[in-house]
Amino acid sequence: MNPDTVIQLAQKGFRVTLGATASLLETLQDPQRREETLFKLRTEFSQLADEWEVKGETTEQEARNFVDTMLRQPSNPGSSSSPEPSTVTTPVTPGASSDVQQDLQELTAQLAAIRAELEKLREQDS
Repeated sequence: MNPDTVIQLAQKGFRVTLGATASLLETLQDPQRREETLFKLRTEFSQLADEWEVKGETTEQEARNFVDTMLRQPSNPGSSSSPEPSTVTTPVTPGASSDVQQDLQELTAQLAAIRAELEKLREQDS
């Protein structure tokens, strides 16, 4: 199997997972959307996976931009000459259980591990 194919497959898996997580959070917050998503899961899983990949790619890019903005900021906390960074906010409903938050933290840790593994594989290929 071609190493580029493995990397692309892992990256697609990462993006599908990221998109699914973002969709899950949106679904938990909106009962109508929850019903629509459950119907889609039953009928059109492969199409839904493609949508999640696109959403994951978008979310990944937003996260990259946010991290890049944070890294470009001067380390001097008293300096206010740079513009405020744009932030990506996800509304959290007051009724969100700690289990959902814990699951989200676990998924975030898993995504970070996948990302680190992808970077490691890329370095090995170079």
